[in-house]
Amino acid sequence: MTFKLMKLASQSQLSSWLPSIHPQVWIFAIGRFFSEVGTGFTLFYAPIFFVNQLGLSATSVGVALGSASISGIFGRIGGGSLADSGRWGRRRTLLLATAISAIGSLVLAATNNFTTLIIGSLISGLGIGFYWPAAEAVVADASQIDNRRETFALAKLTEGIARLADNLGLAIGIVLAGFLIAIIGSYRWLFVIDAISFMVFFGVVYVGVSETEQQQTENSEKTELFAAWMAVLSDRRFLVYIAVNIFFTIYISQIHSTLPLYFKNFVLVESTAKGFAETTISGLFAWHLVFAIICQLPVTSILKSYSHTLALTVSAIFWAIGFGLIWVSGTAPSHQLVWVTLALGVFAVAIVSYTPSSASLVTELAPENQRGVYFSINALCWAVGSFIGHPLGGWALDQPQIITNSYWLGFILSVAIAVAILQYLNRILAE
Repeated sequence: MTFKLMKLASQSQLSSWLPSIHPQVWIFAIGRFFSEVGTGFTLFYAPIFFVNQLGLSATSVGVALGSASISGIFGRIGGGSLADSGRWGRRRTLLLATAISAIGSLVLAATNNFTTLIIGSLISGLGIGFYWPAAEAVVADASQIDNRRETFALAKLTEGIARLADNLGLAIGIVLAGFLIAIIGSYRWLFVIDAISFMVFFGVVYVGVSETEQQQTENSEKTELFAAWMAVLSDRRFLVYIAVNIFFTIYISQIHSTLPLYFKNFVLVESTAKGFAETTISGLFAWHLVFAIICQLPVTSILKSYSHTLALTVSAIFWAIGFGLIWVSGTAPSHQLVWVTLALGVFAVAIVSYTPSSASLVTELAPENQRGVYFSINALCWAVGSFIGHPLGGWALDQPQIITNSYWLGFILSVAIAVAILQYLNRILAE
């Protein structure tokens, strides 16, 4: 009897985590899952292939792969405009994005020199830029129901489903890529598989994703392109959100670029007086990703009834705790692995607290016929965060260790600024 009651309680809890999500969201999440599996095939192995197999310098590979951010900026601007266009809409923009991304992957698979690598990276960045504004607008559109408060809660959970599909696909792709390289020894096939995954995504969108109802409006009701961008740039609430969102994207950039090198060169393990081995670092980031997958829906469910600004404040606090643990890992005399493991676990919670709340806040702020443009500017925050965060982290790692260690304390202070901006945003949202 007790077992049955526990089972019913568990089912009830699961139902609260997974409310009646629009079927199109589930279909779209399946497409995102397959796409991220392909991304997982190339995420960590692309630099290894271009440097070790093709003989290009690490600097030239970094410049080439970084060029994707440049085309990505233009893609995000164009993608947001196309997603809101009555002539194109969300669905066609997604089809265009996946087709461009597939072409970019095939060019990278055929790369033999620096010039081809630049071309492939630019094409891939353009595809990604077109993708994100339309993708987030589709999820936002499918979250709309009659009750406004329930809409915002549902938006967080809907975005949580999409992010879960992303993380799960990425994790599976990384594992499968390792097995494939061990079997066939060819890195080029990783890019071919990535291209195939984009074409699968293209097929899922073509067959299973219809244009949203909000896009089926009369042309007279559509805001002109220039006027739409001017309206976004004059939205004080959205601009305040953009300011604080850049803080979060800078934090995330540290995980992708600065932390691996910091663990290798600055977190000295007591028994060896050396940094973590590459295998240990890989295991740590695998733990970070898996824990994010585990936490995605429970954390989203807990925060679904909170205001967006409060949920983002919770995320900011977790970022501060994580940076504090990183500082401890670089200065503590022992147990470095424990501190780093805890820090990456805290960062996982910070990220899964941030992503659904951020996207659903943009959904709240954006008029229905301008969501593509709003999400376009929101996506640009990631480019700005990377542009600031990567060089900043590199500079810190080139300094004496006392300054490098203090770098993480500076981020804790920055979190206080981010929280203050969030409190101001909360006040003007209530006006």
